Amino acid sequence: MPECHTIPCLLSPWSEWSDCSVTCGKGMRTRQRMLKSAAELGDCNEELEQAEKCMLPECPIDCELTEWSQWSECNTSCGKGHMIRTRMIKTEPQFGGTACPETVQRTKCRVRKCLRGPGMEKRRWKEAR
Repeated sequence: MPECHTIPCLLSPWSEWSDCSVTCGKGMRTRQRMLKSAAELGDCNEELEQAEKCMLPECPIDCELTEWSQWSECNTSCGKGHMIRTRMIKTEPQFGGTACPETVQRTKCRVRKCLRGPGMEKRRWKEAR
């Protein structure tokens, strides 16, 4: 019987790298090749797939805000005034993320009509007591 020789591995060329697994940030990409010779004719320990890390531009980070605070008290004790409420920025926008909307809101308020005229100071003083 003639001596058997192992047949070398016959492999196709590597495919192109796949697209990155993510649309932004860190991901993975792969490429493959095919075994062209019959596996039973010889040992083939060559890798058929490769993977590597890929990096695309950073993902956009949108602005994040806290909930609105309670409305403040009216800034006057009588007549027309205003109240405000605020919220804080938890995350600043980055890499083209959505900008922060307003963080302060103001609204009108009216407590009660202010009393005017002679002798009103004494009445206000009595009301305050």
